[in-house]
Amino acid sequence: MTDTTSTLDLGPQTTVLARLAEGVTDEQLAGPTPCPEYAVRNLLGHLVGLTVAFRDAGRKDLGVTTDTSPDSALPDLGPGWREELPKVLAELAEAWRDPAAWTGMTRAGGVDLPGEIAGLVATDELVIHGWDLARATGQAYIPDPAALRVCHDFLAASVDDPSRGEIFGPVVPVRPDAPLLDRAVGLSGRDPGWTRRS
Repeated sequence: MTDTTSTLDLGPQTTVLARLAEGVTDEQLAGPTPCPEYAVRNLLGHLVGLTVAFRDAGRKDLGVTTDTSPDSALPDLGPGWREELPKVLAELAEAWRDPAAWTGMTRAGGVDLPGEIAGLVATDELVIHGWDLARATGQAYIPDPAALRVCHDFLAASVDDPSRGEIFGPVVPVRPDAPLLDRAVGLSGRDPGWTRRS
């Protein structure tokens, strides 16, 4: 485990994401997102599901929530999502404050993987989907700097991975002197210039 991940607190980033979700209006739920197959409601449904899955992966509480592939069905929102999402985001952050979460093996999305890698994937999901949600709903987005750095480095390390295409889209070229968030977004396969009218 690296020093960066062993001391990474996901709480600041989950707080940013909870505030973004709170700023989403009911009228925006049907709007487009940078994820072509997702409307805002589907993106939020995905966030609820992945947050529960990575919370349980951090706890090593393996079962239905960690076994289900995120591609098994188009995610959607339940009626209590406004209360549920901030609650499970806080629980995810608490689970990953335990150093044991970052060690040994765990499972997420039906895939067995080392705890440290699961923590990196969770960080990437929180940072990049935070950008997705902010862009889709016209909100300002300032991710937690430590989480953003970990996310960028994780994505940069995946560029030459042959299995990358199973998870991310093709890298979108971004100027090397662009802001770190733009570079991370490009590495994730998104266009940093995306807008709701793109």
